[in-house]
Amino acid sequence: MEYVSLGRTGLKVSRIGLGCMTFGSPEWASWVLDADASAPIIEAAVERGINLFDTADMYSRGVSEEILRDRLMPLQPRHKLVIATKLYNPMSDDPNDRGLSRKHVFDSVEGSLRRLGTDHIDLLQLHRFDYETPLEETLEALNDVVRSGKVRYLGASSMFAWQFMKALGLQRANGWARFVSMQPHYNLIYREEEREMLPLCISEGVGVLPWSPLARGMLAGKHSSVRSDTDGQLERLYGDSREADGRIADAVKVVAGERGVSMAAVAYAWVMNQPGITAPLVGISRPELLDDVMSALEIKLSDDELELLEKPYRPKPVAGHS
Repeated sequence: MEYVSLGRTGLKVSRIGLGCMTFGSPEWASWVLDADASAPIIEAAVERGINLFDTADMYSRGVSEEILRDRLMPLQPRHKLVIATKLYNPMSDDPNDRGLSRKHVFDSVEGSLRRLGTDHIDLLQLHRFDYETPLEETLEALNDVVRSGKVRYLGASSMFAWQFMKALGLQRANGWARFVSMQPHYNLIYREEEREMLPLCISEGVGVLPWSPLARGMLAGKHSSVRSDTDGQLERLYGDSREADGRIADAVKVVAGERGVSMAAVAYAWVMNQPGITAPLVGISRPELLDDVMSALEIKLSDDELELLEKPYRPKPVAGHS
């Protein structure tokens, strides 16, 4: 496994991060794996040297965090793990149990610490931008949880580049703890973040942890799955461009065939080797699928392969910010 710095920090993370939305309660979503089914995947990730585990408080309403406490924490000393979680989405029907208010930031941190069974969060990320809470209120609260020692680093996820730059500017002006990472929607089928967000992150020294590197499985040759058929995200993210997306998937299939590797390995390799990318976050439903991710570490795509993969792309509307 390779380890790289997360942005302009001294924190070293594996070149691959394990996305943990798959772990939790099948009652929350039919495609989610319970603790016993999640354990072999977590164990396989640790065996392969993955140290970055990305979850969120809203994944199965906290059960994903509890599974990491019970099935990940006993496998490694705490200092060897980089635990990332997120806040913003509703955790109950209570009007204050959501968003990025000072109250919810503090309550969310305490809840995640309790469910994770740890005294600190390595990377606390905003799951989305909160249009109802003043940005200064959120950023000051985040600074306070960092200064308290309960959070080591701050990150953000899908938002517009102007929103992220405004936040970074306010943090800089007030001497507040700054965002060191961004988690955008980014893959061969959705590349709109190349316009502004990725250049901004490179300029500001912010690490990039892309989500959905396989475009909900389309870049692995899957046209549907239990998850894509039930969570509605496939249609929301890619519904109006499936014909063009199919041409990209066909190109991935060609490159994979010529190399004798899986389509997933090629798609992962493309994301990993884009400018500014720290580590894609991969969602795995079976331990053996980690082999595709590991093989991607060895793939260096040629200029001809890159042209074949990238040429079919057509601009898309912004997707994934809500």
